[in-house]
Amino acid sequence: MIKVELVHELAHRPTRGSSDAAGLDLYSCEGLKIPPYERTLVDTGVSMAIPHGYVGLIWPRSGLALKKGIDTGAGVIDADYRNVIGVLLFNHTKEPYQVCIGDRIAQILIQPVVMGDVSVVSALDATDRGESGFGSTGR
Repeated sequence: MIKVELVHELAHRPTRGSSDAAGLDLYSCEGLKIPPYERTLVDTGVSMAIPHGYVGLIWPRSGLALKKGIDTGAGVIDADYRNVIGVLLFNHTKEPYQVCIGDRIAQILIQPVVMGDVSVVSALDATDRGESGFGSTGR
């Protein structure tokens, strides 16, 4: 169970677009304009208690990205974070974008996380790929 607190009077409970939707839609609790080619932090008015061993990842809504050129910045909500969730929105267009109160602005996916220990070693295990980087697999 994911506990949610509506901290702002205009906050909306996160919802799923369908019964099989992986993400919960997050809503804006404020109206504002995002200038062309700029970014803005948008308040959801929602705090969440992500269960231990899980993380909340903020992702764009595909319709906003495709139709309006609005994308999200990186968002990692740790299990011990209890403050209000803000969503970093990027406007990749030459026109200002109006965010209205109650707009679905992003989605949060709650996923398990592996909490591995970090160990410093003198060398890493070799692989067939080696140290090859971007584009090195030929795909």
